[in-house]
Amino acid sequence: MRRALATALALGALLPGGASATVSGAVFELEELRHRLAGTEGPWLEFFANANLRTGLYRLPAGSEDLQNPHAEDEIYFVLRGKAVISIAGEDRPVGSGAVIFVAAEVEHRFHSITEDLDVLVFFAR
Repeated sequence: MRRALATALALGALLPGGASATVSGAVFELEELRHRLAGTEGPWLEFFANANLRTGLYRLPAGSEDLQNPHAEDEIYFVLRGKAVISIAGEDRPVGSGAVIFVAAEVEHRFHSITEDLDVLVFFAR
């Protein structure tokens, strides 16, 4: 994994603050991303960004509150683990491990009723 991260760094895929990058390929290991996220103070770790896409790992502990606001980009969530309800434009849907969720740009949405720690991969289209 360290070699994959070093390769990604050398290619410019992992830049502080989610800066844009041009890269032909990179490999990211989920456990390494979870470890990096655990070393931050917030629930979000952006680990890749380029002109067309940015992606990150989002973690919300059971019982926590999702404080996000609508985004300027379309997004896809892939729930890795956990259980919650997602509200999209006022409509609630239960979600758990394996759920794939689409949210259009500028649409109000948030996770709530988080009953198990939630880990979500997030993909933003640009």
